[in-house]
Amino acid sequence: MKNVLVLCTGNSCRSQMAHGYLNHFQDSLANVYSAGIETHGLNPGAVSIMKEDGIDISGHTSNHVDEYEGIEWDYIITVCDHAKENCPFIPAKNAQRIHQNFMDPSKVSGPEDVKHKAFVSTRDEIKEFCHDFVKEELVN
Repeated sequence: MKNVLVLCTGNSCRSQMAHGYLNHFQDSLANVYSAGIETHGLNPGAVSIMKEDGIDISGHTSNHVDEYEGIEWDYIITVCDHAKENCPFIPAKNAQRIHQNFMDPSKVSGPEDVKHKAFVSTRDEIKEFCHDFVKEELVN
C-alpha cells in the first residue's frame, strides 16, 4: 500500500476535498491522509459541496502535519501555494512531491450564489486532479 499525504494550509477545505476524492477514486491502492501546516477545523462549505457530489467527508478531522511523523510517504501533494512555500521539512526520502494550487473558495465573499459557484469550481478542479492522479500514479 502506498501512503499519500495531501497538504494544505489549514486542512479544512481543499485538502479535505482532495482526501475525499482520492479515497473515492482508488480501491485499496493507498492510505490517504490529509493535514495542514495549521489546523482550522473542517469547513462546512467543503462538507456541503462534497455531499452534493455524493462524497461524505463529514467524519474527517483537521489534522496537523506533525501528527503523521514517522509515516514513510510515497506521495506528498500540496494543494495550495502557501502550504508549499511554508511547509516544514517532511523527511521522506522516496516521496514524490506534487504541487497543484487550487483557489481557496472559503475566501470568496459576496452573495451565497457567488460563494457556492466558487466551491463548485474548486471542487470540480480537485475532482479532475484526483481522478487523473489515481489513474496515472496509483493504478500503474
